[in-house]
Amino acid sequence: MADIVELSTDARSPHPLDIQTAPGITRIALSNPPANALSIAVMEALLAALRDAGADPDCRVVVLAAHGKTFSAGHDLKELTAHRADADGGRAFFEKTMRLCAELMQAIVRLPQPVIAEVNGIATAAGCQLVASCDLAIASEEAQFQTPGVHIGLFCSTPMVALSRNLSPKHAMEMLLTGERIDARSAREFGLVNRVVPPEYLGTVVGRYATTIASKSKTTVRIGKKAFYEQAEMGLSDAYDYAARVMVENMMETDAEEGIGAFLEKRKPKWSGR
Repeated sequence: MADIVELSTDARSPHPLDIQTAPGITRIALSNPPANALSIAVMEALLAALRDAGADPDCRVVVLAAHGKTFSAGHDLKELTAHRADADGGRAFFEKTMRLCAELMQAIVRLPQPVIAEVNGIATAAGCQLVASCDLAIASEEAQFQTPGVHIGLFCSTPMVALSRNLSPKHAMEMLLTGERIDARSAREFGLVNRVVPPEYLGTVVGRYATTIASKSKTTVRIGKKAFYEQAEMGLSDAYDYAARVMVENMMETDAEEGIGAFLEKRKPKWSGR
């Protein structure tokens, strides 16, 4: 991998998000501990931050992290419960919350840049969904994951969407039906995270991944990420037809011409930066 860039997790902010930048990297940290709950305000702020990063020509990778011992406890149950006093029993607010959550998770998938989850705590319910929605996830040995909705009469149906697209069906159902917490190594075995590292090395390892990805052609990575998720929803024949068209269009890009030329000439490529 490329040279190490450590993305510090020590900063604190009175705002729901702590946003920091390094060359080519935007780091967005949930900053409303202890729960880092995904309230309406936090989800709106996170969605806006992701859109800003997506439109930033200098951003090549996004790191999604959190302050405190909890990555995210999911939706703000106190906020949801307060709206049961509404005239409709809370239905409109519940619909708004779930629509916004779905929009947020899809924004991660559709972001042109890869998103890396940096998990150094507990990720439950929609917080676990947030991790599963990211392109990569690196967890510390202290991280834990859970979809506990079944314990409180609220099946984790929206987290299920992300889990079922990352884990094997039986592993996903195990988490959803039992609601039990799994440790970081089980999460790696299940396919929820890529790597598990000691907590003191988490920032360093995430920084290495981010720096390595940031060193690639932005155009190529953007094309590849979009194609990955598009083909995953297709049948085999359609997926190959689609991927072949993507490869042809990719070959026509300046960066592909430069990259292949640099390889044949045994030199370092000079990416266009688009």
